[in-house]
Amino acid sequence: MTLVVLLVAIAVATCFAALKWRRTSGVLYAASFALFLAAGCGPVPAWLLTNLQSAYAKNPTVQWSKRNAIVVLGAGTEKVPRADLIEPGIFSYSRIVEAAALYRDCRKTGADCKIVVSGGDPRHNGESEASVYRGTLIRLGIESADVLSEPDSMNTWQNAQFTSALLERYQADEVLLVSSAIHLRRSLLYFSHFGVDATPMRADYLRAVLSPLPLAYNFTITDFALHEYAGMALYAVYNALGWNAAAKRPRLGNETRRLS
Repeated sequence: MTLVVLLVAIAVATCFAALKWRRTSGVLYAASFALFLAAGCGPVPAWLLTNLQSAYAKNPTVQWSKRNAIVVLGAGTEKVPRADLIEPGIFSYSRIVEAAALYRDCRKTGADCKIVVSGGDPRHNGESEASVYRGTLIRLGIESADVLSEPDSMNTWQNAQFTSALLERYQADEVLLVSSAIHLRRSLLYFSHFGVDATPMRADYLRAVLSPLPLAYNFTITDFALHEYAGMALYAVYNALGWNAAAKRPRLGNETRRLS
């Protein structure tokens, strides 16, 4: 996304130059170069990530209730060539490990604990994220009966929409939402829309690398951050236009516990 913006700006500047609008084209060329350096050398992604992640730097202490749901959001799968295997994607392992650790903490209290794995097969690898992650969690020693699957969602909005129905059937008193810190702000927004008041639990935390030379890594995480901001902006636009499904009052998770 960042490189597309830069290329568009350069193309527009070139058009202005062809029209002899030298001052305007010069400003655009300079702005494009400045943005290239600011994104690639780290200041832009550092600022974007701070605004997205700082509220989730430290996970809260969990007050376990009678019925607890630990929701794990999908982060892709990988199809291993020649091995006929489908495995969790590289960004998903931290979420799986965090969910397993939370589950064990919950079980120590004697409460009812479920892990809800949400994710379809958006990459068309042949198996849903929910199914792949569920198998991994069971291999880690989680009771199979305590791992629930939501295998149909193709994006974060559907994660929230489809998981909320599953949580309602389970009647969870406490809902923990496990995802990457960069993803939590948007995820909480969507889950709240569907009536789920969840406690955010970050599984990993991204940082930009400040460098005198532009790095591909910084451009990549800039794109990750812009994707989150774009999703929240689109949510606001759709709400204003009445295109989103009707919002629901909080009825699951922390709100349920406060009202009980």
